[in-house]
Amino acid sequence: MRLDLTKRSDYALRAMLALAKTGDGLLSSRKIAQEMHIPPRFLPQIMGDLTRAGLVDAHPGRAGGYRLARAADSVNLLTVIEAVEGDPHRQICVMRGTPCGADGECGVHYVFYAAEGALLQHLESATLRSVIDHWTESQATAAATAPAAAAAR
Repeated sequence: MRLDLTKRSDYALRAMLALAKTGDGLLSSRKIAQEMHIPPRFLPQIMGDLTRAGLVDAHPGRAGGYRLARAADSVNLLTVIEAVEGDPHRQICVMRGTPCGADGECGVHYVFYAAEGALLQHLESATLRSVIDHWTESQATAAATAPAAAAAR
């Protein structure tokens, strides 16, 4: 079973995390692409979607760039994904490959519907700030254990 993001959602989340780490400062499109390993040709479309959704403020011009329109602890991952993808609910039946409900529900519909709901709820509860905090903690733990692991060799 695959649980992966589209490239569009992946790049949008990376860009939003870059902006969240920056705080109130402006980040240029080029800097976001460099820092987050996003192909520069995709970023303008994604940043446009995020701006239209009210998640990002765009400041045009030579010294311009982007910044979060809201605090990082008030933006959840589901909101970012919805800004670039639209409705995240599964539209195609996992068993039949046809639109869900077009000819009734398949035998596993309720299981996948519940699993989808749990995933969406988890994405909604995770904010940009919580992701950054978790990543920072895991990096600190890795850095603290690296010298001990090297000494044990």
